[in-house]
Parts: sequence; structure tokens; C-alpha cells
Amino acid sequence: MPKKIFLIIIIFFNTSLLFSQEKFTLSGIVSDAKNKETLIGVSLYINETKTGISTNEYGFYSITLPKGDYTLNISYIGYQNIEEKISLTQDLKKNFLLSLSSQVLDEVIITDAPKRINIRKPEMSVNRLSIQEIKEMPVILGEVDIIKSILTLPGVTNAGEGQSGFNVRGGGADQNLILLDEATIYNSSHLFGLFSVFNPDAIKDLKLYKGGIPARYGGRLSSVLDIYQKEGNKDSFHMNGGIGLISSRLLAEGPIKKGKGSFVVAGRGTYAHLFLKLANNSNSAYFYDLNTKLSYNLNQNNNIYLSGYFGRDVFSLNENFVNTYGNAVVNFRWNHLYSDKLFSNLSLIYSDYYYGLTLEFIGFNWNSGIKNYNIKYDFKHYLNNKLKLTYGFQSNYYDFNPGKIEPTGTGSDINPEQLDKKYALENAVYFDVEQDISKKITISYGFRLSNFLRLGQQTLNTYENNQAVIFNPNFQIYESAEPTGTVSYGKNQTIAHFENFEPRLAISYAINDHQSVKASYNRMSQYLHLISNTQSPTPLDVWAPSDNFLKPQLLDQVALGYFQNFKDDDYSLEVETFYKKIKNRVDYIDGANLIANEAIERVILNGKARAYGLEVYFRKNAGRFSGWLSYTLSRTEQQVEGRTPIETGINNGDWYKTGFDKTHNISLVGSYKLNEKWRFGGTFTLQTGQPVTFPNGQYQYEGITVPSYSTRNENNLPTYHRIDVSATLTPRKNKGRKWQSEWVFGIYNLYNRYNAASITFRQNDKTAQNEAVQLSIFGVVPSATYNIKF
Repeated sequence: MPKKIFLIIIIFFNTSLLFSQEKFTLSGIVSDAKNKETLIGVSLYINETKTGISTNEYGFYSITLPKGDYTLNISYIGYQNIEEKISLTQDLKKNFLLSLSSQVLDEVIITDAPKRINIRKPEMSVNRLSIQEIKEMPVILGEVDIIKSILTLPGVTNAGEGQSGFNVRGGGADQNLILLDEATIYNSSHLFGLFSVFNPDAIKDLKLYKGGIPARYGGRLSSVLDIYQKEGNKDSFHMNGGIGLISSRLLAEGPIKKGKGSFVVAGRGTYAHLFLKLANNSNSAYFYDLNTKLSYNLNQNNNIYLSGYFGRDVFSLNENFVNTYGNAVVNFRWNHLYSDKLFSNLSLIYSDYYYGLTLEFIGFNWNSGIKNYNIKYDFKHYLNNKLKLTYGFQSNYYDFNPGKIEPTGTGSDINPEQLDKKYALENAVYFDVEQDISKKITISYGFRLSNFLRLGQQTLNTYENNQAVIFNPNFQIYESAEPTGTVSYGKNQTIAHFENFEPRLAISYAINDHQSVKASYNRMSQYLHLISNTQSPTPLDVWAPSDNFLKPQLLDQVALGYFQNFKDDDYSLEVETFYKKIKNRVDYIDGANLIANEAIERVILNGKARAYGLEVYFRKNAGRFSGWLSYTLSRTEQQVEGRTPIETGINNGDWYKTGFDKTHNISLVGSYKLNEKWRFGGTFTLQTGQPVTFPNGQYQYEGITVPSYSTRNENNLPTYHRIDVSATLTPRKNKGRKWQSEWVFGIYNLYNRYNAASITFRQNDKTAQNEAVQLSIFGVVPSATYNIKF
């Protein structure tokens, strides 16, 4: 670590000692009064000093103030505000319980976390949606979907209808770090993108970082989707669930020891395949998943958590083709409070993504996947009310299985084969500072030092001039080079290693209590690559580590934004512009074969990418009608230049649109509370069609018509748009009844537009004329779901 960094740290600690003289610390936990579950992002605001903080991911807060009397205001979405007089004459630990606000619920008042703090905090390019907001949005087939919900936020798109994953500010779906209770989720979709893997009943909080990403996060370039599961009710046992047209879900929660520990178990699954069997249809497609979490309070300074997720998808055609895939994660966490100013969290995490394929008519099984074992130790140090430090380290060990082939039985002609496994170790330390420079200026700055080791055991090819891809000047195409030899590496021997320094900086200038201007810069490095030549992730896609040919991706991003709240925070406006550039972004030669390819370096080309745009996010936060309008104007491009003067690169070395470039992206979301029984919701979506490559001509060769194609991604599918609506009926609850129910009715794609998922070209068998054929996934789709809570 550079000497200057050590000097800065020493100055911070010395400064903190001076500030702490004649001052005392107020700290504690903020929880839900009904179930004792800790609350994330609660606003605690001191009227006299006009300063405030938010609770962390475990409900903990700490603020240091001069000796004196203060008025403390505590507020959180959907809860009654608390105003309490505090006499601070010594260090004070004080926990708070917040009660649900019936008035807020009746009027469906939806607000983001503390506006007075958000305006002044340097945090930008961050969006948070409450679970209540997500559940009020219309969805396909009646299944509430977190991933579909964040697609309505500015800067977020996907590859098309029925496609998995999501894209943030022009980044690939593999450039998103998706965390469930700090564990990495490698595939966020069920049924090839129709549903997400996140059961909304089990989710407590989610936050999407698109830029200005804190130093504690790393390993991906575009975004971080940080999701936390519920902890469970510590006082009493409860259940809730829902029955839909093709899926159902059930959640149970309750105390392990009243007031001390709790559990939550949630299950979900589809059953449409059962109806197919009744019709003697042997095809099926279904998923199931399970969320679990245990939490226990050992004492006032120690809490432990054990959480897990397990999900599987099964797709079968006549039992001759069976595809099985899914995630499994386990996380053990220990929260420890060293003092009223120093909070720590130790996590031991296991993540596993599995992909299996059985082709019975060929007689073989295919299994692949990625596992990682992660240890991380994070600290939050509240030095004083103007200075907060966040620091820690993590170490990630990866086990990649590119593919294992096995015969399905003794009659199979397939020989067993295990493609060479790959191993890697990724380490990082980070240090982050949030500091109030003055009443108007707040800054956040820090760094992340990352280290990546690509480990043996493996035998690799060598190539002439170290070029695994060569250029054929006669045909003006790139071709795979022939290996000149091999080199073998023993177990845990280092094949390649990389180090990167990743600085982070964000600054906020408060014009007044309701307006601010913010700017941010962050550098990120990504050492894992998703080997795929589709625009949307598929279960068959294979993750691969960086090595001597597959270089780490490096990103630099800057953003500038204006933020304003209107009419006592009833309305809010966020306008941001961003620019980012990426080094070592992979693209593929024409005709690349990616499946079971042990020499992937022979079909890849390293290039660079850039994305820039403008985002507008306007919200109505209060009243019977609430919602938001988001608009993004952006461009995402990639460039692969020739390595020598005779090479053409891709598209002659010019910039070309990536497969997830969407020039215009508009979302309008609304929710209206008519009365105690009826609530209505609606969503309008419009976005530029996905970039594609269409033929621009044809020629005849020995009687065969051969199409010729335009440059890569020169064309676009037609503009995508649709309207979704929903209605929620909540019958009045009888006084003697212990359960509450509701009906949710929805219509997806109200005006039955057949949006193009793809367009293919063919010769008509009858007319012999060329024709374009559009594939659409959905027309209008009605749904009904019955929810119950008791």
C-alpha cells in the first residue's frame, strides 16, 4: 500500500481522537415493533445539528455528538415516525421499535429512505424499491418478480421479452454482481427468464447500485444488486402464501426462542407441467426453490445468522431432452459490536451454480457449473458524526467445471470425459471514508486493492507468436490458430496473476435542504467472464476465469447528477448523466463454437467498449396515487481493432452497437388506492428494439442462394412497447378471523402487441420468395392470484 495511504489513515485516526473529546456516542438497533426484525436504512435525524445517519444492513446505528440535549427524529417507509428528547451526558445505547403506520398504509404513501439525508449524502446512481412497491406492480402470469420490477428503473434494460438477466447502463448481464444475503447468484432467472429466482415473500430489502459503487463491492463492472432476506418473527408464529394459475408459494416464520432468535422458511414452485401430464403430454417445464434463514441474538454485542437458498429448473422434451439447472447458496454470518462505534460482520459463504443436460437419444449426460468459497470480514467505524470508515477484506476461491460428459447407460457409445477443471483465487482489501467537509459538502472516497490468481492443474496450448487467433488476409476473416505445443501446470501452480488498484470517489454539494448536485468516479475490475455469444444469459453459458489470453475487464465510470425534492418530499427528481469505458471486453470471431471448447482462446477477440447517456427519474411519493416516470437516452458501443495494419478487426475496426444497446427506454409506473378494498396498478414500457444483424443481399453459388450480411449489429428489431394493469381486492377482515386474504388480478400486455423477440429470414417453400419471420413470446396474458396471511 502506498505511503500516502498510510499517512491518510493515520491522520483520520488522530483527527477522530481530537473530535471525540467532550463528545458522547448514541448507538443501538432499530427494529419492527411487531416482529422484532431489524430495519435497514432507517433515518435518524438530529434537529439541532441538522445531521443524520441511516441504520446499516443489520439495523445498527451510531452517532457521536457534543454533550447536550437533542431532539431525535426517526422515520422509515410505512412506519410511524418517532420524535424523542435525548439528554447526552455519557455514551448511550438505545434501541428503538417502530410500529406500522395505519394512516400511511391507508393512503398508500410511498417514500424513499430519508430525503434530508439522501440530498446531502454523496451516494448517487442508487435505486431502492420497497417490497410493497414491487408487489403492487403488474406482472406476467401473476408472479411478483423483483428482476422485472427493476427493469422500470432508469438505466436498466434486458435483452427482450422472455429473456433472462438484465443490463445496466449498457453493460452485459454478466457484469452485474447479484447478492442474496451476501452470497453470489450466478443465474437470476427461472424458466429461461419468465420468473426471477427471488421469492418476494422472503425478501426484506434490495438496493441497486449503478455507479458510485462503494469500495466494499468488487468483481463486476456494471452494477450491484444487493438483496437481503427476512430474518423472521421473533415473537410469534405466522404464515402467508399465494396460489396462482401456474405457481404457488408458502412462507412460515416464528421464534426459535421468543425475543432472541427466529426462523423463516419459504417455498415456491410451479405445477403447470402436471396439467400437461393429464393431457398425455410428456413435455414439462417447471421450477422450485427454497429460502431459509435462522437468526439468534447471543447477547447485546453478538448476533449470528445462517441463511440459504436452493433452486432448480427442469425442462424436458419427451424425456429424451432434459435440462436441469439452478443455484445453491449458504451463508453463516457473525455480527459483533466491538464498541458503540465499531461494528463488524464476518461471513463464510458457499455458492454453487449447476447446469445439467441429458440427451437420451444420443446416450449422454453433460454436467457443468461454478462453485466458490468466500470469506469476508467487514468493519463499520463511526468515528464521529462527520466521519465514518468502512473497511475489510475478502477472499474467494473458485472451482470451475467447464463440462463433464458421461454415458447414460451401458448401451451408450459415448466415452466419459472430464474437460479440464479450472481454479482461481481472488483476494481484495478495501477502505472507504464518508466525511462531512462542511454543511454543504459531503464526500466519500476510498479504494479497493484486488488480486487474482489463475491456478492449475491444467494443460494449456501454446501458439506461434502467442496468437491463438490469426487473420486470413485472403478471405479477410479471423480463424483459430493451430497449437504449436502444450505446457502443463501442477495443482495450485500459478498460471497467471493480476493486481488492480480501484479508486472510488463521490461528492455531494447541497444547494439547500431540497436540492443538491453530485458527482462520482469509480474504477472496477472483473476477473470472471461469461462465455456466451447470445445477448441474454442461458443456462448453457459457461463462466471462465481470466488468464494469459482472457484478460481482466477494467472499467472507469464518471457520473454527474442533479437531485431535488418538492412539496415536503411528496415529489422527487433525479437527473444523471454518465460515461464509462471498458478495456478487454470480449467478442468472438464469426462462426465461433463455444460449447465444450477447451481452447476458448482460439475464438475470442479482446476489444473495448463504451457507454454514455442521460437518465431522468421523477417520482410521486405520497397520496392515493403514487408512482414514477423513468427515461434513459443512451448509447452502448464496442470496438475491436486490428492488431496489425493488414487486419480488419470487427466491422473494419469501427465502433459498433453492442447487443444490449437501447437508445430510448421509457417506463411509467402508477399505483392508485381507490378505497379500503380496491387498489389498482399500471405500467407502460417502451424501448428501442434490440440490435441485430440482418442480411442486406444475396448471391448464387452453384444453384444455392447464399445471404450476405450487413456489419455486426447494424440493424434493430422493431420498437418494443406494452401496457400491464392490475387490480387488488382486499376483503374486509372479520373481527374474529385471524387471517387476511386478497385477490390480485392482472393483464400483461393489455393491447395484445406481439413484440418481436427475433426475426429470421428464409425462402418460402411455395413461392420461393425470401421472407422475414417474426417470433413473439407473449400476446395478452391474464392472471389471477389468491394471497393469504395468518
